[in-house]
Amino acid sequence: MAGAASTEIDSATAWGGGWRSPFKVSYGKLMMWFFLVSDGLTFGGLLTSLGFAKFANPETAGDWPMGEQVFTHLPFTHAHAPLIYVAFMTFILIVSSVTMVLAVEAGHRMDKKGVIKWMLWTVVGGLIFLCSQVWEWSTFIAGYDGVISTWADNATLYHSPYGGEYTTVMEHGHEVKKMISHGPTLYANFFFFITGFHGFHVFTGVLFNALVLRNVIRGVYHKRGHYEMVEKVGLYWHFVDLVWVFVFTFFYLV
Repeated sequence: MAGAASTEIDSATAWGGGWRSPFKVSYGKLMMWFFLVSDGLTFGGLLTSLGFAKFANPETAGDWPMGEQVFTHLPFTHAHAPLIYVAFMTFILIVSSVTMVLAVEAGHRMDKKGVIKWMLWTVVGGLIFLCSQVWEWSTFIAGYDGVISTWADNATLYHSPYGGEYTTVMEHGHEVKKMISHGPTLYANFFFFITGFHGFHVFTGVLFNALVLRNVIRGVYHKRGHYEMVEKVGLYWHFVDLVWVFVFTFFYLV
């Protein structure tokens, strides 16, 4: 119609995060959401495969060890505490998600010192989780091939994470471990792949957070007048935390 006001807007306005843009988010955050949805489907497929492999054959489902039978140790102790340390790892990751929320909130207030403080604690929490996962892997491996010393040094029979038992014998002057019975090796395959895949996400998340923290310290985002990049890496970090809740539930508890 002649004389009518034009409703066309340029691309920068449409995707810049203003009230006219789809979902009222910027292009960068929208692409992050697309990535997280696709990555979530990947983890969903892995956990579904775990459930299918475990319960597809009722005759062998009982051979799979439960999480509380495998992850029973605490670092530097001989205590028998089923899933306590895994619960601690989960707690640390959830707390790091809270500190990330506080970092984003500080960014909305243009509080540079607050962003630095809370992002630093987020990085520390991620590093604690990664170190804990390395320890967990080493403990799991020790139950099978004996590369790492076990906790029950004085016992002659050990429980294997694979669902069987093993004992120690001397061969060529070295103590080695011999399996007595085997459970399904798929248990270990899924354990290393799923927790390793998630651990890789945590590692990249810590790396991204550290790089963004460096830019915050240098005042890059303060000069821009916004801390949207903190919010973007925050979305990724919250996703990593949420995925771990599902991994913890479906792998360790079910």
